Amino acid sequence: MDEITETSQTVAAGQIRSIIERIERLEEEKKTISDDIKDVYAEAKGTGFDTKAIRSIISLRKKDQSERQEEESILDLYKAALGMV
Repeated sequence: MDEITETSQTVAAGQIRSIIERIERLEEEKKTISDDIKDVYAEAKGTGFDTKAIRSIISLRKKDQSERQEEESILDLYKAALGMV
């Protein structure tokens, strides 16, 4: 019975080690990609583009058309209420 428990613990230890190592690799890839994105924004800024506008466009492109329209309608309503239109 002790042999089964020991084998189970060895398997569990191997699995957790594998999971942790995969997460660590993915975290490193995520950092690399994040650094690459920062470099592209810096390049855009260096060329004279407004990075805040670029970020807004990227955010909008992630949403479907109906979601964008709903947000724009609410924003227009709020701006009108504040006399900004």
